[in-house]
Amino acid sequence: MQSENRIFDDLAKMINGIAGTVAGAGREAEAAMRERAKEFVGRMDFVSREEFEAVKQMAAKARAEAEALKARLDKLEGTAAKPAAAPKAAAAPKASAKPAAKPAAKPAARKPKA
Repeated sequence: MQSENRIFDDLAKMINGIAGTVAGAGREAEAAMRERAKEFVGRMDFVSREEFEAVKQMAAKARAEAEALKARLDKLEGTAAKPAAAPKAAAAPKASAKPAAKPAAKPAARKPKA
């Protein structure tokens, strides 16, 4: 009986050793795969979440500023265009049934080179 227990003990030790070795190899393989994945992603020039959020906020701020400037420009153009447009509308001649004569073409004036 004593010899049978020793065989089982040796077999149990061997199985435990194999299990430990397999677990260690699995951990090593996982670590190696993680390292390869990090290298692969690093070469792809991905940005971090923090960088993305910062650029997103900058773009939103720039968009808001552009809209505000556009509104301001439209307001300025609207106030400046109204007085200038009124006299032109009053002075515009009525359309006649006869088409207007074409003006004679003027030759292009040359400027002397300095």
